[in-house]
Amino acid sequence: MIYRSLLRPILFRLPAETAHELALTSLSFSSTLTKQLIGDRYRRSPFGKLRRFGLTFDNPVGLAAGFDKDGVALSNLATLGFGFIEAGTVTYHPQPGNKRPRLFRLPLDKALINRAGFNNQGAADFVKRVSQHKPDCILGVSIGKSTVVDLENAVDDYLKSFELVYPIADYIAVNVSSPNTARLRELQQPGQLEALLQALQARNDKLATKTGRSALLPLLVKLSPDLEKDELEQLVEVAQRHQVAGLIATNTTTKRTGLRTNANKVAAFGEGGLSGAPLRPRAAKAIAAVFNLTRGTLPIIGVGGIFNANDAWELIAAGASLIQVYTGFIYEGPSIAKDINEGLRCIISREGFVSFDEAVGCRAVDYAD
Repeated sequence: MIYRSLLRPILFRLPAETAHELALTSLSFSSTLTKQLIGDRYRRSPFGKLRRFGLTFDNPVGLAAGFDKDGVALSNLATLGFGFIEAGTVTYHPQPGNKRPRLFRLPLDKALINRAGFNNQGAADFVKRVSQHKPDCILGVSIGKSTVVDLENAVDDYLKSFELVYPIADYIAVNVSSPNTARLRELQQPGQLEALLQALQARNDKLATKTGRSALLPLLVKLSPDLEKDELEQLVEVAQRHQVAGLIATNTTTKRTGLRTNANKVAAFGEGGLSGAPLRPRAAKAIAAVFNLTRGTLPIIGVGGIFNANDAWELIAAGASLIQVYTGFIYEGPSIAKDINEGLRCIISREGFVSFDEAVGCRAVDYAD
């Protein structure tokens, strides 16, 4: 495959964030390039249309938040076969993020460490751009807290972003679990999350009435993989109480256990969230826990360490009804959505399931244990 044999070795010689920016710029300018890399448009699902939280997905493979934060390449990314794309995380105030370097590769572990800190051009700029170039697939928008805003004023900050992105989003993901913004994860505490979700859903209801929507815009919450069992249970309880449409499991982890990369090298990278293959077991366990707590009634987007169809199957069997890739996309290249969809068709058939939905959560009890 041309990406893995030719392009990736070139990109991996560059600093990680430089390579990312180069790839994103190339994708933003050239639909011809994306078609050459992937071939003909691939959006057909081997499973038929999938209904999740009131939306219809062409296939279950999405691109996670963090890859295209400012919405500069969404239309061309959609041509790579993703059933949905989650853009952002965007904040109300434009912000540069943390000091560079802030993105690091761990090739031995098929992983990344990042401490980007929600670098983006702001929600208003994002909406203006995406309004003119909305992708031809389901679009989720991840919103987060602006760094310049104190935690005590976080709710108002989220509300401002929510109202701005509302007209162009098919769903909105509330990011309260990134480890790279100071004190952000405190918003996962039951009282803090309760206040945030209550305010967001009240605004959601008001905007639905104003715009004539028949239902609330789907609101999802992104979870940390580092929550203890009792913390996760409380978070799920709060989410259900406020009619959250789904949960995203999981964000990056601050843990560094079990890595093959030299420990001194990893330590030199410093703080940040770890993503990629080492995250997958933690993600699977969190997904299974949520699936079992809710008895499969709350849709889960599974993300963490997905590089191929077998990885995707692991999270689907744990309870994910959709999946997202990020680090896997960087390592495996632009055919990843196509490859996973084709592989999943074979796996689901091999396992004896008639439909995709029938397979979701089939091993949730095992993974939770």
